[in-house]
Amino acid sequence: MSARPLRIGPRAAAALLLVTLIGIAAFGWPLLADRQSGLAHSQDAPWLFAGLLPLLVAVVVATIADQGMDAKAVAMLGVLAAVGAALRPLGAGTAGLEPMFFLMVLSGRVLGPGFGFVLGSVTMFASALLTGGVGPWMPFQMLAMGWFSLGAGLLPGAERLRGRAELLMLAAYGFAGSFAYGTVMNLQGWVLLQGMGQGISFHPGDPVPANLARFAAYCVATSLGWDLGRAVLTVVLTLAIGGTLLKALRRAVRKAAFEVPVSFGSRGKWPGAQPFSCSEPPQNVTSGPSAGDSPHRTHITYDPL
Repeated sequence: MSARPLRIGPRAAAALLLVTLIGIAAFGWPLLADRQSGLAHSQDAPWLFAGLLPLLVAVVVATIADQGMDAKAVAMLGVLAAVGAALRPLGAGTAGLEPMFFLMVLSGRVLGPGFGFVLGSVTMFASALLTGGVGPWMPFQMLAMGWFSLGAGLLPGAERLRGRAELLMLAAYGFAGSFAYGTVMNLQGWVLLQGMGQGISFHPGDPVPANLARFAAYCVATSLGWDLGRAVLTVVLTLAIGGTLLKALRRAVRKAAFEVPVSFGSRGKWPGAQPFSCSEPPQNVTSGPSAGDSPHRTHITYDPL
């Protein structure tokens, strides 16, 4: 049995699309606002957070409704989110070193984009509570990390590409994605910082191309080194222990047997099956597939008391 990523059904895809559109609007609306708009992400952050949590729940519920996630997957989500939240304080505040990013890359790769998005968002929320990093930036961090993990789940060759080639692809994605995460988060904070100089400050109401040029200069001047540290650490950890962790995650997925239904056959369906009652030990209980049945279903025949 292969360890296939959890699939995204139509309802889960619609919920993810809605979250993404809201996130893009939340990050980008200051670029389109005029000078009298009273820009402040600190004012819209509570509203974004209030809308984001129900949408995250909607993604999980939609995935469950589409039979892409069950109780075992939710349990694994909790375990991985706890591990990721514990990893974040190990490097936070030191040259951008954040070891949780490589875990998000590998988890999104193995478990799929929908699971990856929810995992990234929940992990960032849990780590913010753990480290005291709750503020107007938190819902934006949750969205950005969700997109980062979702992207890992969308990489090609999820069922075929293995070995060194897969690790190199994940390392390259982790490197580029680390810069993308930092750039997106810069956009959230940049619009709040005024008076930094004409070349890098945000000017409300100016044409979008002019503001984007200043934003690029701001990223190079302020966060390039920080993002580089995050990217390099993600690459090093992915290449060093990524292969072992990928095998462990895929083994856990195979043992959990996500999306595999369990059914109980009626008496007489299996040739040679013998009935038994609860008052005495079972005799000749058969378990296994036959022609035309799913190889992952277990059938038990018995006589009720």
